[in-house]
Amino acid sequence: MKPKRSLARHLFGFLQKLVALAVLWLVGVAVWIIYVGERDQAADAGVHADAIVVLGAAAYDAVPSPVLASRVDHGIALYRAGNAPTLIFTGGFGTGARFAESEVSRRYAIKHGVPANAILIEKRSRTTYTNLIETRALMREHGLHRAIIVSDPLHMARALRLCHELGIDALGSPTPSSRFRSFRTRWQFLLREVYFFHRDLFTDKR
Repeated sequence: MKPKRSLARHLFGFLQKLVALAVLWLVGVAVWIIYVGERDQAADAGVHADAIVVLGAAAYDAVPSPVLASRVDHGIALYRAGNAPTLIFTGGFGTGARFAESEVSRRYAIKHGVPANAILIEKRSRTTYTNLIETRALMREHGLHRAIIVSDPLHMARALRLCHELGIDALGSPTPSSRFRSFRTRWQFLLREVYFFHRDLFTDKR
């Protein structure tokens, strides 16, 4: 019986270490996501790009959701600050929607004083990955090389990692006024991004 008990203790100890390593790994990923989301690379003096890319979010018919409006507002602020001469809005049609997210963003930006000829849009994407696939195509078509990516802070790490994978020269500029402010909403968003980090390692990101 003693050898069996000894083996059981060793197995239990090994499982404890494995669980501890897994927890440390997950905490490390979460800390990295938070760290990247707190850096505004466009805030550094002298940072300029060819385009400001605003990643899509939900729209309610012709009205941007608070999350989307926050992203577009930040994109407009960067445009007005002279960080780039072109705004690219991404996002296709939600289920049953009359307007693409990018169309709603474009209309909102023009209403807030951005000239129409400074805006490019794509209307086919439905995910972050396809947002950036379509962005890359637009940038190549218009001879644009460097982009400032705008999204919510906790979304920024995934967006920049996908830019790297797709060969997009990108800087991150998270929204300073994210709608995900409460502990519950930030925690849920963070858990989702930790999940997507691992999903993207093993599955088709589209």
